[in-house]
Amino acid sequence: MRGIKDQNLAQLLMQLRFTPQKKRLRQLDAAEKLLTLIEPDRQYPFDFVCFRITGFHPRKMPAHLLIKGSDLADDLQVFIAKLSGRLAQLVSEQKQKVYTVEELAEKFDISTKTVHRWCKRGLLARRFVFDDGRKRLGMPQSAVEQFLRKNPDIIARARNFKRLTNKQKQQVIKRAIALAANTTMSRHQVIDQVARKTGRAHETVRYTILDYERDNPDRRVFRRPPGVIDPAQAAELYRLYKQGLGITELMEHFDRSKSSVYRIINRRRARTLLARKIEFVASDEFLEENAAQSILAKPLNLKGPRPDTAQKFSELAAESPQPEYLHRLKDTPVLDRETEAGLFRRYNYLKYLACIRRAGINPAGVKSAPLKEIEQYLAEADNIKEMLIEANLRLVISIAMKHAAGGANLSDLVSDGNVSLMRAVESFDYARGFRFSSHASWAIAKDYARQAPGRATGAGKTKAATLADIHRGLRIKAAADIIAVERARQDLTEVIRQELNDRERYVILNHFGLLGSTVKKKKKTLKQIGEHLGLTKERVRQIELVALQKLRQSLSPEQFELLTG
Repeated sequence: MRGIKDQNLAQLLMQLRFTPQKKRLRQLDAAEKLLTLIEPDRQYPFDFVCFRITGFHPRKMPAHLLIKGSDLADDLQVFIAKLSGRLAQLVSEQKQKVYTVEELAEKFDISTKTVHRWCKRGLLARRFVFDDGRKRLGMPQSAVEQFLRKNPDIIARARNFKRLTNKQKQQVIKRAIALAANTTMSRHQVIDQVARKTGRAHETVRYTILDYERDNPDRRVFRRPPGVIDPAQAAELYRLYKQGLGITELMEHFDRSKSSVYRIINRRRARTLLARKIEFVASDEFLEENAAQSILAKPLNLKGPRPDTAQKFSELAAESPQPEYLHRLKDTPVLDRETEAGLFRRYNYLKYLACIRRAGINPAGVKSAPLKEIEQYLAEADNIKEMLIEANLRLVISIAMKHAAGGANLSDLVSDGNVSLMRAVESFDYARGFRFSSHASWAIAKDYARQAPGRATGAGKTKAATLADIHRGLRIKAAADIIAVERARQDLTEVIRQELNDRERYVILNHFGLLGSTVKKKKKTLKQIGEHLGLTKERVRQIELVALQKLRQSLSPEQFELLTG
């Protein structure tokens, strides 16, 4: 199955994969309902799309970000199929008949290709687990009936895909030859004209011409079109390529040479990569001579959860409104410090490589190999990001359940916490040597405190008082956390005076922002510190590592990570 072209919608799909199952089912229903409302010729703000599916507006999203209706409909089809693939309900548990693609084709005496075309035109389909245990695309009876009511003449047109008689084939070929010889229209447009004039389906005419040209190579219907392909055709070619159409079929469909097809595809791939936003946390390690070998060649071994952790989440699941979600989380792997650092190192290095390779792309003459390399880097980075998120979902549950004690909706807290977790993965600097859990905990708790007033507004008057209490509780907890930070900060300041020399003290205080306030730290880069001390950046890093080792031996892990995470 092809991917989602719109990067914001693809990111939204990744976020929804980590929401509780009941909430995902509601979001899946909302996405299907939205698909029925989309008009191909209109443009839709992404903010509107996100709100219709999730019920909330995305933060920091430009208001002018628009998606063409036809592109949105295509992407929503993939969105629904992929989201439902994770839910995959049993067909036997459905209250209505669910058709496979093959069953629906047989019922209406049409081809399976026609069924897929119906899906593109709005026939709702999602993935189910059928009686043979396999996940497949299925169409509920109600969805089929609704689609046929909206398109009453579609079956009659679909049944035009019938085998033609020899006489009818000759008429099609004759019309095509005459039209192609006296027009500048593309192959696709000529076929469309012949199909309308003969009352046959476009694909029927296309295959009839292909068979004729194969049997009569010296009497081709079409001459190869000269010059550069127009933008509309190029966009259609790339869309079909993304949907899995082979190069040979694309050559035949657009009457282009193999090199021309590849050139068009590569230009479109290059534009897609150049438009993609790629951000990474930089590290000096990436600049080392053998960085690729040391970072990418080392295998990363994930460990299963500790028995006490699995038992804890089994107990939570028994008391929680999301038992299936928590039962699944108890089996997710646990990352030790070394593995976690290795994953973040690899994740950011892959995106660094993608940025470096992308900088040398020239869309006018790009080759396939560098594009494939960049796409593989980004695909692996996305897989690692998902792995890091899944490994830390238990952290979100733990924090959410503490904040839900005052009556807040746990599902909403978990969903919001998962979004905060994803942002934390993007911003975490592994090179500082601290655990991700500390960084993520602060990010999640901070977002909960910021979102608490919004929850009170949307809950209505009957829940306003309860949510206000929750908000006060969050503020009290945040104040307590700040006091704890300040105490740990004072402990660290005392240790610095006792354990570190003047140069080490200067490096630590300035690099980790211990001279500013608790809320707003004043940090300096290693380069700035080196300029002040008259040292190289690498020498400053060496001094910092020695100083950190001394501090690790003098402070508890909680104090150390709380202040510098």
